[in-house]
Amino acid sequence: MYQIIEKKSLNPTVTQMQIKAPLVAKKARAGQFVILRVDEEGERIPLTVAGVDPERGTVKIIFQIVGATTEKLNRKQAGGYLHDFVGPLGMPTRIDGLKKVCVVGGGVGCAIALPVAEALKKAGASVTSVIGFRNRELLILEDEFGACSEKLVVMTDDGSYGRQGNVTLPLQEMLNGGETFDEIIAIGPLIMMKFVVQTVKPFGVPVTVSMNPIMIDGTGMCGGCRLSLNRDGKRITKFACVDGPDFNGYEVDFDEAMSRGRMYSAFERRAHEAACNLLKQAGEGTHHGD
Repeated sequence: MYQIIEKKSLNPTVTQMQIKAPLVAKKARAGQFVILRVDEEGERIPLTVAGVDPERGTVKIIFQIVGATTEKLNRKQAGGYLHDFVGPLGMPTRIDGLKKVCVVGGGVGCAIALPVAEALKKAGASVTSVIGFRNRELLILEDEFGACSEKLVVMTDDGSYGRQGNVTLPLQEMLNGGETFDEIIAIGPLIMMKFVVQTVKPFGVPVTVSMNPIMIDGTGMCGGCRLSLNRDGKRITKFACVDGPDFNGYEVDFDEAMSRGRMYSAFERRAHEAACNLLKQAGEGTHHGD
């Protein structure tokens, strides 16, 4: 059992937790993830490691409430416990050798992008961060990005905060203006990462994207997280849980990944609604323990 040490709401749909998991905290690096179960009967879900404190033995997770399991997880309070918390899994983001990097985060993907930006800053790299949200209400982690970035640009689709537009707008402006980067790291919705890659391609800057497809076992055995890459004129299959989650953005078949991701969206909505109804009927809506 893994205790929830802290819980904090970042916006109406995004929650941050600190989990007591000393062994994971000791080994985890930026870009890696864990697989957890809320209870003994729960499904396994992957969540990126949003930060670690080896001295406290804690791992930070940040999640969006989108399905039945994240709804159940969000009902947990500080002092409660998670049944399983396994990791670190996946390959850490490549940091060594990078001197000037642009980190692009979209929505809750900023929770994954932040530890990468922090690790780059700690390694001595100059970090430019571009983060985007639908509106001001959904903004998260602005201060944290500001602390590890030489330059920070905040975008909102509706212009309610920062600049209006999507994350590709300032990226295009910087590249057109002669700005150079060793690498661009994009983390967020698939459609966002697809357009970041398209924006950067004419300039030939390497682009790394973080992929988060359906995962079950986290070992590559189930095949649920498979991705199609186009490499050197050949189509190859990789598994995000063991080969990633980071991939060369120019190689990823985003259209296929988006199509696969939509397969379970209706099921997730129904499961979320059912979970909410069951929890309300059980009187857990105001419960503050396990």
